[in-house]
Amino acid sequence: MKWWPEPSAGEIVWCYFPNSIQPKPKPRPALILMTKSDENGLIFVQVAYGTSQKLNRLYSGEFRITKEDNPAAYSSAGLSYNTKFNLRAVIELPFNDMYFNVPPHTPHGQNPKLGVLHPTMVKIASAAHLSIKG
Repeated sequence: MKWWPEPSAGEIVWCYFPNSIQPKPKPRPALILMTKSDENGLIFVQVAYGTSQKLNRLYSGEFRITKEDNPAAYSSAGLSYNTKFNLRAVIELPFNDMYFNVPPHTPHGQNPKLGVLHPTMVKIASAAHLSIKG
């Protein structure tokens, strides 16, 4: 098993977001919200689910990055499709090749990084997080 070097919060990575115990077969973008290491120095990340589906409807806890609305944010994120992130669908995962892989177009070399959350999106992502009830 390959463990990747520690990423930074705000990076968008290529992730096999799991549906229970097994990773889903289709990789997708995920937003890193937090990183930590365990007593053995292994890296774990908290990620939010990204999808290119149903972009026309945003629920509480969701925000989207689209080429049309914010070309700079779209480019910075390294996305291939307009994408929304769901801050209600968050999970902690080991930052290894079971859950993360190099994206097809390798914008940052041989690691899972697609891009980063553009500074103009920070306030929007924060508002989505604050909209979560509970």
